[in-house]
Amino acid sequence: MRALILLVLTCSACVAGAASPQMTLDSELSWSEPDPAFGGLSGLALDSDGRGFRAVSDRGSWVRGHISRDAGGRLEGATLDAIGPLHGVSGQPLTDVDVDAEGLALDAEGRAYVSFEGFHRVRRYDGLDGPAQRVPSPSAFERLQRNSGLEALAFGPDGALYAIPERSGQLDRPFPVYRFRDGRWDQPFGLRRDGAFLVSDASFGPDGRLYLLERDFEWLGGFRTRVRRFDLGPGGASGETTLLETRFGELDNMEGIAVWRDPAGHTRVLLLSDDNFFPLQRTMFAEYVLRAD
Repeated sequence: MRALILLVLTCSACVAGAASPQMTLDSELSWSEPDPAFGGLSGLALDSDGRGFRAVSDRGSWVRGHISRDAGGRLEGATLDAIGPLHGVSGQPLTDVDVDAEGLALDAEGRAYVSFEGFHRVRRYDGLDGPAQRVPSPSAFERLQRNSGLEALAFGPDGALYAIPERSGQLDRPFPVYRFRDGRWDQPFGLRRDGAFLVSDASFGPDGRLYLLERDFEWLGGFRTRVRRFDLGPGGASGETTLLETRFGELDNMEGIAVWRDPAGHTRVLLLSDDNFFPLQRTMFAEYVLRAD
């Protein structure tokens, strides 16, 4: 009997271990374009077919492109369809400290919301090539650190817009999550800050959960990447799960994330890097399949 109990416990542990969700690398590719405005990409909005996408640049540009895939859905290449400057409310191209676009999210009507740091704000674009529309800003945005503003922007399944800054102000302070709905901002909850990782983007998946992209950096090792997933409910965030944590230098400066479901029903997580317009870095896509979801 003791042996039977031991066998049952061991098998249960094996099943539990196998069921732990994790992101498995499926494919990756480097992307370059001759246009001098190309680079510094951050934020990522992906079409439901996993091919068409939009991104913004920390030098005040937007890009629209598409991804080609092989028969198995793996990344084959990326093509730039259009690129142009982001404009201010005045309709003029952004300049100086106003240009640093970091987060991008599309609402149900296809309008783009872009978050900026430096001059911390969120703006709405009915078309990325057109003028910005004002979005109210709470006083909390004024207290964000100068180079650590609103990195993550995502629409939740409730239709609300969620914004998360890169830093929380203290190592033991949760990252604040700001929510915009019915024309007002509030800060309903925070996300646990863990180690040296800082927020770089976020996306809601087809499962309704929040996927948080984070990065760390050291001069000799380069960047490392982490993705955590959270359930959101009336009581805030719960069910924190680490899905990916890379080694230093394994990826580049990943600043965009999009979570989608392919025709086979698999959840895929697409990451996009910011090359900082630095020749030793690259613009790259890396796509993972979520196993044991």
